[in-house]
Amino acid sequence: MHDQIKAITEKITPRLIEIRRHIHAHPELSGQEYQTAAYVAGVMSSYGFHVQEMVGKTGVVANLEGTGEISKILAVRTDMDALPIPEQVDLPFVSKNRGIMHACGHDVHTTVGLGTAMVLAELTEQQRFAGTTRFLFQPAEETVQGAKWMIADDVLADVAAIFGVHVFPSIQAGNVGLRRGALTAAADDLEIVIIGESGHGARPHEAIDAIWVASQVMTTLQQAISRRLNPLHPAVVTIGKISGGKAANVIADRVVMQGTVRSLQPDTYEKLPTWIEEILAGVCAMHGAKYELNYQRRVASVINTDYLVQIVANAAQSTLGESHIEWLPEPSMGSEDFALYTERVPGTMFRLGVGFPDRHNHPLHHPKFEVDENAIATGVLTMATSVYEYWQRRV
Repeated sequence: MHDQIKAITEKITPRLIEIRRHIHAHPELSGQEYQTAAYVAGVMSSYGFHVQEMVGKTGVVANLEGTGEISKILAVRTDMDALPIPEQVDLPFVSKNRGIMHACGHDVHTTVGLGTAMVLAELTEQQRFAGTTRFLFQPAEETVQGAKWMIADDVLADVAAIFGVHVFPSIQAGNVGLRRGALTAAADDLEIVIIGESGHGARPHEAIDAIWVASQVMTTLQQAISRRLNPLHPAVVTIGKISGGKAANVIADRVVMQGTVRSLQPDTYEKLPTWIEEILAGVCAMHGAKYELNYQRRVASVINTDYLVQIVANAAQSTLGESHIEWLPEPSMGSEDFALYTERVPGTMFRLGVGFPDRHNHPLHHPKFEVDENAIATGVLTMATSVYEYWQRRV
């Protein structure tokens, strides 16, 4: 059966490259994936799938029905949205939507999902699986909304396990990256408002300078958090946006700071909001300022389930070979709303290498990000074989 999966994948690869290039040239922002969803639904329908559209607002769902021997469902999730980044790559299929590009590889993810469905649909003409495989084409991963929307529309009903994929430019195309346990970091949103007292820029002693207090908050946060953390349990607090002040000679009475907080360990994840507020309160009290803190939980870590990781490892070994598997020693401090699924059902996500072997590879979210399209076949082989292996084990 592995040879058949390889043969089908090889046959459809030119079509998959066309699909990926079409999606890449027509990127859409989170929650606005109307044309992408329609295109995905059209491809799935052409392969005989009964498609549900507008699931999770702009998502697409399709089932590959099994024999019914097993009532539970295996889900395959890929995401469709792009980023508000102007593309700076000279490609014949460069983004046609100004200021928007697939800088995180979701065009590849969607193509891998479609390719996997194509391969498995052809396989089932010879051998139907014992259970149903559900394909989830999810919107709005970048805003961490899509998984919530999909789950709210009950896509996890009867789902026993879920597979996912994410491109990784630091891994060469043709290879996959695997990891047991934590794959990504938990990510929270942080907004701090520093409230001071306005005054003349020449008389700072008569005012409370919100900009200066904000600078002390930023410095102290970085220093104090590092002294409270177990050094083996990393966390990152980044203030990415600051706004405040009205004129060069007027002391600002209000500064808004926005940022992100990343962590890996559950204990650290729980304590960070309290630590941040204690630090903030102490600095503001010292300088006579007030504060407002809005700390929003966003998404937890993706935790890969061991037995599913092993299924993907076996699939990759049988189709790609042991030398094409990279075991990742560390998780990423990036986040993924795939975690919202793995909080509810066992799941695993593998890293798909998209790096070129002989050139500099730009990171994710970079305006010059590119992928080696040889990765598409690798992703489809790995995912389709993983689904096959999963159902073989469940029989």
